[in-house]
Amino acid sequence: MTPVLVVGAGPVGLATALLLARANVPTTVLEASPHREAVGSRSICVHRDVLNILERVGVGQAVVDAGVTWYRGRTYFRDREVLTVELPRAAGFPPFVNTPQTTVERILHDKALANPLIDLRYGHQVDRLQLDPITVHTNRGTFEGTHCVAADGAHSTVRDLLGIPFEGHSFSDRFVIADIRVDLGHPEPERRFYFDPPWNPGRQVLVHPQPDGVHRVDWQVPEGFELTPEHVRAITGDRPYEILWQSTYRFHQRRAQTFRVGRILLAGDAAHVMSPFGARGLNSGICDADNAAWKIALDRAGEAGPHLLDSYHEERAAAADENLRITGATMRFLVPRTAAERAHRAHVLEHGVTEQIDSGKLFEPFAYRDSPLTANGGGALRPDSHRYGPGFTVEGDTLIRPDGHAAATATDLDQALRRAKGFTSAEASR
Repeated sequence: MTPVLVVGAGPVGLATALLLARANVPTTVLEASPHREAVGSRSICVHRDVLNILERVGVGQAVVDAGVTWYRGRTYFRDREVLTVELPRAAGFPPFVNTPQTTVERILHDKALANPLIDLRYGHQVDRLQLDPITVHTNRGTFEGTHCVAADGAHSTVRDLLGIPFEGHSFSDRFVIADIRVDLGHPEPERRFYFDPPWNPGRQVLVHPQPDGVHRVDWQVPEGFELTPEHVRAITGDRPYEILWQSTYRFHQRRAQTFRVGRILLAGDAAHVMSPFGARGLNSGICDADNAAWKIALDRAGEAGPHLLDSYHEERAAAADENLRITGATMRFLVPRTAAERAHRAHVLEHGVTEQIDSGKLFEPFAYRDSPLTANGGGALRPDSHRYGPGFTVEGDTLIRPDGHAAATATDLDQALRRAKGFTSAEASR
């Protein structure tokens, strides 16, 4: 059976392969790196709704067990605390879990290796591709597929070979991130966000707990900054510490002009990159994988309407635009670039206008209410969405898509199913 080709064996690529395998679709995963690399924490926050997606392929609980959740977030301005957030505790998965990306990758990697429908190949750098039939050429071989999901990161080779513009902008400020093992003496895990602290004037520092006594620290820094023991001691005090990893980077806000060319779909950072405040990068990438997988499975089975693959771009580009809007607003507060933005930030922080303090709005799933696949009040993600898929589900008068989003409520279910399968054009749905 001709497989689906997945380019990239990061969390998005591996999740795509596992979701397709759940629908009995074989994949060949092509990764440029010679082996799985476990360096640094990188993305660390996995949202509850994304844990539900991962639980559909049998790894959600493993990601929770490998991480840590904080329920108290403290925000400081200079030398005083201005805001404390207490998150509710409820049954089921926590609201999110801080599990390092490398750990999430390992869990997904091990699950993929054990699945006979997934052919995972490292050391395959893509250098050419053809659209019809889909053929991917690498430095070590040639592979044909019915479809292709490009999850090969922000510097996507597939996106470049397709000539898709990656539009947006980059922020000039640099950020140093470090994984530091230290006991900060907190009674329970908590996140701390420092605006304009005396030991990093005019900029921010964010401290997030991770498992095994490690904290992720993000410093916003000027050009030429070098991390010194004095900077670390401002966080750790005189407690013993160990720096496990550090890196320097700039934030970008970019989106591919289109997420689909024929039967090739872009997912994750290949499709969009954004500021990490609010944890919208990895989480939205897994949602891309979830959206792509059921549509590809339906298309391969000959059950998809002519507009189903089009809807991948329409739905996920809209989600990316929403995430970019929210993270853009956060960055304007964190890194104001105009006199008006600086004045607004100063007023909010100095006067303690807590409802306007923006240190990142936590990821939430996008509702496909304006999608051509959606009718009669549908679009929202159902609670406990791990219960759905790989096919459609009817609950009462509601039709649920394989990704757990409601397709329609209180309507003709046969017509709603045809629409949800892409037999209705975007124009006809308006």
